[in-house]
Amino acid sequence: MDYRPVVGWGQLPEGWSFVEATSVAVDGSDNVWVFNRGAHPVIVFDRDGKFLRSWGEGLIRRAHGINVGPDGSIWLTDDLHHTIRQFTPEGKLLLTIGDPDKASSLHGGKPFNRPTHSAISPKTGDIYISDGYGNSRVHKFDPKGRHLVSWGEPGTDPGQFNIPHNIATDAGGRVYVADRENSRVQIFDAGGQYLGQWNNLHRPCGLFAEPRNDLFYVGELPTHLPVNAEVPNIGARVSILSIKGQLIGRVGGPFAGEKPGEFVAPHGVAVDSRGDFYVAEVAFTAKGKNETPPREIRSLQKFARQ
Repeated sequence: MDYRPVVGWGQLPEGWSFVEATSVAVDGSDNVWVFNRGAHPVIVFDRDGKFLRSWGEGLIRRAHGINVGPDGSIWLTDDLHHTIRQFTPEGKLLLTIGDPDKASSLHGGKPFNRPTHSAISPKTGDIYISDGYGNSRVHKFDPKGRHLVSWGEPGTDPGQFNIPHNIATDAGGRVYVADRENSRVQIFDAGGQYLGQWNNLHRPCGLFAEPRNDLFYVGELPTHLPVNAEVPNIGARVSILSIKGQLIGRVGGPFAGEKPGEFVAPHGVAVDSRGDFYVAEVAFTAKGKNETPPREIRSLQKFARQ
């Protein structure tokens, strides 16, 4: 599989900034939804990169995860709001899961302490939530937001987590969790029974299941350690895997970089109906905020399938 970066895709209105994009999603019309930490948290483009609209101003404490439900509704995970919220495409609030003003106890297992992402089962409409930065847990809710089951605890063994950072479901209803600091993706059945894991990944951060072809796109962070900063091929890339975990291809350079087709900090991935994919990057947090003066490096890239 071969991809080329589409340079300059997604032009914002004059004076606007993402600051950084944390997550990206694609709806049934191939419109691209970008969740970001700028003044306009939800920004929508058409597939050609034309700006369509924005909403969410004043609603978001810290943007983290976005996904589109089977009915076209928009699900936002706000890790400092400790909630997962469902909105109409126009921005009307439909459902809130979690208490925005009270985090659960650190790694105590109850929802939520800085949740990171959500996924909707295509078979049942149940909602799976990775939780997250301050917890080591996956929670399952029914479509009305009623809690069904939770699983996971801190650790490195099967079924344990060290920052469950992203989550996805496949067409069969299985659940995939990007277990970031354990550098693996774990696989579970719909009830949380451990089925297996994919290794040979580096700090998997973004995760997207593309059910038409049973492909999985994994955005991997580079190292954050000085001791291996000069070691190539450990992250700063998107890996494409089959449903059996076989590596199909990788996109990105041997090191983190700012050239088209390279990555600084891939944080979210989404794929459209034509097989093109989009990558949201938290490059400001990873690098730009530490420079003098601070700068937005790059927040979003599109890759066209050749």
